Amino acid sequence: MGTALKPRIAITVGDPAGIGPEIAAKAAADPRVREACEPVLYGPPTGERFEPGVLSADAGRAAYDAICRAVQDAQAGAVQGIATAPVNKLAFARAGLEWKGHTDLLAHLTGSPRVAMMFWSEGLIVVLATVHIPLADVPRALTRRVLDDVIELTAASLPDFGFVAPRIAVAGLNPHAGEDGLMGQEDTLVLRPAIEAARQRGIGIDGPFPADTVFVRAVRGEFDAVIAGYHDQGLIPIKLLAFGRAVNVTIGLPIIRTSVDHGTAFDIAGQGTADAGSMIEAVKLAARLVNAR
Repeated sequence: MGTALKPRIAITVGDPAGIGPEIAAKAAADPRVREACEPVLYGPPTGERFEPGVLSADAGRAAYDAICRAVQDAQAGAVQGIATAPVNKLAFARAGLEWKGHTDLLAHLTGSPRVAMMFWSEGLIVVLATVHIPLADVPRALTRRVLDDVIELTAASLPDFGFVAPRIAVAGLNPHAGEDGLMGQEDTLVLRPAIEAARQRGIGIDGPFPADTVFVRAVRGEFDAVIAGYHDQGLIPIKLLAFGRAVNVTIGLPIIRTSVDHGTAFDIAGQGTADAGSMIEAVKLAARLVNAR
């Protein structure tokens, strides 16, 4: 394939005090990435320096500015997708930014009312119904509207990954998926009606299934994706299975955005030892999604 036919993928360096600049540069130079796309790096202006491993408002603002430029270029068609290195939520806060991270910022920048966080790997795909909220708040946050939106976004996105008729499972919130109300009412009163309504709309979905077995069933091929009720319920199995190779995908955006499955790793920033595996996979998947569309 000639270079002119390859999609151009923006690679943002994330927080410049973390490992983002290192893994972004490694990914952009990787032969597998260059075979799949034309990578374009987005970071602070040349000559601007940040001390590795040091949290700062300036670094948070620099990360934000690079993301904004990449989104503008994606909306204008100058790049066809974005792969992002990690940002630091506290650095964003110190910079006076109201967003907790990429997902809500990208939804704001693109005017997207419904987005969700998907984690993709070769062996397992997980979509989170709730993300960065305290565990105590999860039952209240899992409303029928939230579930309807996440189910619709998941079903609409999976064909881009090669699943023409997706098979979706929903993980139960409580032990044993509530055991018919014995161990909690949410599975019976909220999750199950949302699943049944989605099936009536023609979506291939089932559950809620006990969370301690549903991910195993998906890995064995029974389901194409699992919708998890909360952050750690979904991320523990995928990181156990594919840490360093999994890719974070924001579904529901008008642009393609992928990212790594890890954070800024301030403890090893600037040492040249960061593993770029997830960043490489994120760029490759972004290119693949461009071609799928």
